[in-house]
Amino acid sequence: MIKVVKGNPTPEELAAALAVVRARAAAAPEPPRAPRAADAWAAPDRVARGGPPRPGPRAWARTYWPDR
Repeated sequence: MIKVVKGNPTPEELAAALAVVRARAAAAPEPPRAPRAADAWAAPDRVARGGPPRPGPRAWARTYWPDR
């Protein structure tokens, strides 16, 4: 937001000043982004770490929760 604190600019002067500010903002380089770390929760190897579930009384539980 731009606010005129002192003076009384004409609409043309205000438009010219706003055009300069917008041009400078558009020309400014974007700051470099830090690379995102891989999210361990979504890693495919987290689910497949123990291999497919083995038959047994708790096979249903190992379907979604890998052995630790």
